[in-house]
Amino acid sequence: MRAKYAAERDKRIRADGNEQYIDIASDFSSMIEDPYVEPDFTREPCTDEVDVLLIGGGFGSLQTGARLREQGVEDIMVVERAGDFGGTWYWNRYPGAHCDVESYVYMPLLEELDYMPRKKYAPAAEILAHSQAIARHYNLYEKALFQTDVTELRWDGDSLRWIVSTSRGDRIRARFVAMSNGLLDRPKLPGIPGLRDFKGHTFHTCRWDYDYTGGTPDGQLDGLRDKRVAVIGTGATSVQCIPHLGESAEHLYVFQRTPSSIDVRDNRDTDPEWVASLEPGWQKHRVQNFHDLVTGTPRDEDLVNDGWTDLVSRIIEHYKRGARAGASAQDIMEVLELANFEKMNEIRARADALVDDPKTAESLKPYYNMLCKRPCFHDTYLQTFNRPNVTLVDTDGKGVERITETGLVVDGNEYEVDCIVYATGFHVTFGYSDRAGYQVHGRKGRTMSQKFQDEGTRTFHGMFSREFPNCFIVGAVQGGFTVNYPLLLEQVGVHLAHVVGHALRSGIETVECSAEAEESWVQTIVGQSGPGSSLGSSECTPGYYNNEGKASDHAGQDAPYGGLVGGTHFWNLLDAWRKEGSFAGLEFDAIGASVDPDDAK
Repeated sequence: MRAKYAAERDKRIRADGNEQYIDIASDFSSMIEDPYVEPDFTREPCTDEVDVLLIGGGFGSLQTGARLREQGVEDIMVVERAGDFGGTWYWNRYPGAHCDVESYVYMPLLEELDYMPRKKYAPAAEILAHSQAIARHYNLYEKALFQTDVTELRWDGDSLRWIVSTSRGDRIRARFVAMSNGLLDRPKLPGIPGLRDFKGHTFHTCRWDYDYTGGTPDGQLDGLRDKRVAVIGTGATSVQCIPHLGESAEHLYVFQRTPSSIDVRDNRDTDPEWVASLEPGWQKHRVQNFHDLVTGTPRDEDLVNDGWTDLVSRIIEHYKRGARAGASAQDIMEVLELANFEKMNEIRARADALVDDPKTAESLKPYYNMLCKRPCFHDTYLQTFNRPNVTLVDTDGKGVERITETGLVVDGNEYEVDCIVYATGFHVTFGYSDRAGYQVHGRKGRTMSQKFQDEGTRTFHGMFSREFPNCFIVGAVQGGFTVNYPLLLEQVGVHLAHVVGHALRSGIETVECSAEAEESWVQTIVGQSGPGSSLGSSECTPGYYNNEGKASDHAGQDAPYGGLVGGTHFWNLLDAWRKEGSFAGLEFDAIGASVDPDDAK
């Protein structure tokens, strides 16, 4: 099995790594125009001064904004390129879109808003509506600037404020800035030769074109009844939209480079009797239970009990059997490996059981460890390939060869289509990078991108970085990791709100981590790096988890705290730091506006 995994990985390795993708924003900007707003929107430039400016309107800013309100912070502005709050869930309205982590743990602030999702895995429209309800509940609409891109952050050492410039001519003066740009923010296209030559219709799944397809997010895409449709990509988005395309298109061609693992979803309505039995604090308890189980911490009860927790439960059981007295580290690793093989064999067997054609079933089998790529869960995806109007085009790891005026070429064969749907995902970033679309100019003039490119990511607690006072990063790099990303955002939001609330109440002008604290944190992260410290190891098939199989120069430095199982330890560390109360590692009111704190030492 190791040999099979290695062979499948090697055929997919490309020398260009992430460079194989094209940024839609720079090359195909018309493909990502916002279809949900009036295109001729105008307003006067804003020159306000605010206490806190949040970049982004997704869960990161919503949860941080909620915790800031609880700290008594009133003057909050949100800047968001979309037409409303929602982040990923504003853009992703493709048919079949649902969360793939249970909605009772994924959707934040349920108890605070007294809301219960209607299903175990909520549809995108419900998550979007909940996002907007959070914004209303915490009065975040009051100073929100929508349809607005941040273009630059520049520290003004005289006023001790960030000057925030935007695409609409704004120059906002912000005392504090929190950058919550999001994981799935910038869509990408594959750099396939001939990409611009196709004369038919094209769109990316994050801007689903219902004017062309007809139907709604629930399906019934009647505009495709006489259309031959191609989908490029078989990741989490494709797994959800392909069943609807297969139901509606005259013919659907699915172009696959790497199959996803498809486990059971078993979505169902929320049980009202279960809801009535819940006690205050139920969501926090359930969230922690899920996080513990998926990071390998045994619990007496599995509250969520789904495909995410099943794998880890197996690993724990195998570990108990293998962790006998005197067992070597290699013995234990082999036991864990066997548990993963067992789970993946079940997933591969599911393809045999549900797909009629043996050759197609074999092509749909994933040969890699389960967590090398984001696991997928669906109850009708595999069966879609039994339809006579659906063809799986397995590219054997190579991808589409080229695109012509009329179709796509694989292995010398052209497949003529009327429409190409790009389900090719996003440039995934777990912290700030220049892919955010703007540069952050710190108090020494150097940009954050320059600093991180030269030295690797350098932070304290994954949130503060030297030279960038009053500026906070909302992400996972050098922070905690969890498959339930809103949990990470919750922990960051609580921490940042604690620091900002203290600063505003105490009349503190600047908050910046010390050079010593930053260096110590970086060394802590590097010291913890190793197998399992980062998403998708080098032994994994290429994907966004492992930078398309091409290790970065600072891979160990860009890892989360404690690797993939360190989230709970990280949350506990932050909690203890806050309770200790001295704000160790942070410098307040650093000397004065005219003196560089590093020189002053």
